[in-house]
Parts: sequence; C-alpha cells; structure tokens
Amino acid sequence: MFTTSKKSLLRPVIALCLAAGSTAALAQAAYPSKPVRLIVPYPAGGTTDIIARLTANQLTERLKQPFVVENRAGASGAIGAQAVAQAAPDGYTLVMGTASSHGINSAVQKNLPYDAVKDFAPVTVVASTPNIIIANNNVPVKTLADLLKLAKAQPGRINFGSTSAGGSPHMSAELLKMMTGTDMMHVPYKGAAPMLADLLGGQVQIGFDNLPSSIAFVKSGKVRALAVTTAQRWPGAPDIPTVAESGVPGYEVSGWFGLLAPAGTPREVLNKLQSAVAEAIRTPEVAKQLRDLGAEPLASTPDAFAQDIKNDVEKWRNVVKTTGVKLE
Repeated sequence: MFTTSKKSLLRPVIALCLAAGSTAALAQAAYPSKPVRLIVPYPAGGTTDIIARLTANQLTERLKQPFVVENRAGASGAIGAQAVAQAAPDGYTLVMGTASSHGINSAVQKNLPYDAVKDFAPVTVVASTPNIIIANNNVPVKTLADLLKLAKAQPGRINFGSTSAGGSPHMSAELLKMMTGTDMMHVPYKGAAPMLADLLGGQVQIGFDNLPSSIAFVKSGKVRALAVTTAQRWPGAPDIPTVAESGVPGYEVSGWFGLLAPAGTPREVLNKLQSAVAEAIRTPEVAKQLRDLGAEPLASTPDAFAQDIKNDVEKWRNVVKTTGVKLE
C-alpha cells in the first residue's frame, strides 16, 4: 500500500515514462527522421545500381529525407548484403537485393555470412528484368544458334564474361551450357561496367548481363544482342529473340531487384517504404524510366516478396545440384 507522500513522489516518474513512451511512438510515426543508407552490393554503373538510384530519388522526394546510395561490392553481392543483415533494424539501412544476393548466393556459396530468408525483412520487389546474351561485333555470330554451333565446334575456346561469379548472368550461362552440352570459358568481373568495357574492347567475346545495363550498347550498335533469357520476348526489346525460341526449349531465367531491411525492422516502417515505392512506380514517368531501362515495374507486398525469396533459393539450389557449378 502506497502512502500519499509516496504516490506524490511517483507521479513525476510516471509522467516521465508516459512522455517517453509518447516520444518513442512519435519518433516511429515520423520515420524517416534522418538520412537513410541504401546499400548497393555491386559496383556503380550496373543494373542494380541504376535501379537503386532511381528508387532512392523517388523515396527522397516522397519521404522528405535523403536516401543515400552506397556501393559496397564484392563476393557476388554478399559483402553489401551482410552489412545490412548486421545493421540495426530501424529502417535506416536498406539493401537493393537481387536474385543473386538473395537467391543464387544461398545455393553456390558454402559459407554465406547471412541467411537470405531469416536475416532480412523484405519490403518490395521494385522491378524484374531478363538477362541478355550479347556478343562483340567482331565475333562471327549473329544469332544464339550461331554461337552454340561455334561453341560446339571449338570446345572451351569461346570465352564469356559475366557480372560476377555466381551471379544471375553467370548462372544463366551455366544453365545454357548444361542444356546445350556446350563448353565455354567463364571470365568473371566485379560488375557490369568492367565486363562491358572488356566486351567492347574484345578481351571477351560474349557477355551475359542484366538487360538494363546493356540495352544502351545494343541500341547504339556497339554490341550485338543474341537472346534474352525470359520465357517471352521483352516488351522493351521485342526484336531480340528468347533463348527458348532460339533452339533451347524450356530455358528460362529472369532477375529481380528488391528493397530489403534487416530482420526485425518494424512492420510500420516496411509498409511505409513499400507504399512510397508503389506510389512512385505507378506514375507514368517512373514506370517509363524503368521500362526504357529494360525493367518491368513491380510493387509486391512484403509478404509476397518474402515468399518469392524462399522460392528463388529453392530453385537455384536445384540448378546448382544439377549443374555442379562451383565458384572460381
């Protein structure tokens, strides 16, 4: 039983606790109240970087705080993804994840320093895109069928560059090799920009890339497009045939780019970010920007995105088990 004097002494303490609780609630409601880091786990200039910067600009405009892109490349996206997995779950450190960083890595990297499913809180898939097979203009192939014929005639002599060992473009090539019985030498790069530079210079003959980072070179005639990896031709590049219609029935690979936070991030924060992204890509201007890049705008819910990641991890584990591919 409290005496009147003790009750009087406790009143200021109770008031302070209530005020602190109200302040915390207001702080959460006010998210974001300071700049947000958006980590891109790949070098500048690639598809992930392009889509991340577009997303960051839109979030900055809509949520009235700077969303600052930070490139932290390495280990096929694992270094940047790990940094976010270990960050405070407060919504101020995000990652633009991909089918590589949050799908393929789980299949090909034995000591991955994070769990793609358990260590992240998915926000939304921003866009999806095909991968593309491109050739240096001096290589004597005009179609994918030409390339496969040449590769079979010269086993191991045709080299191809990809954006990273174990990345989605690399795995697209490994799946193609498996399904066609061809042998081509892999030359991994640390991102699309250095791979494309060497492809243009003739250091590598063939390139496997995400469509957005290569489409400008295709349209300008600097490289030759052979095929896209999706099941259907891409609306933004309808003249480029698919791998399946080029003589490899059943072949299909598509990539995605999505926003994720550390596991434990409040659902209110996730929903606010998802709503802002969805609002942005519903606008004709932003949707057109993405489609011009070769990416299809999406705005999935956090729950749907989480299921997509689980499905992707399982899919690529099956591919790795079948192909036996190992990272260089």
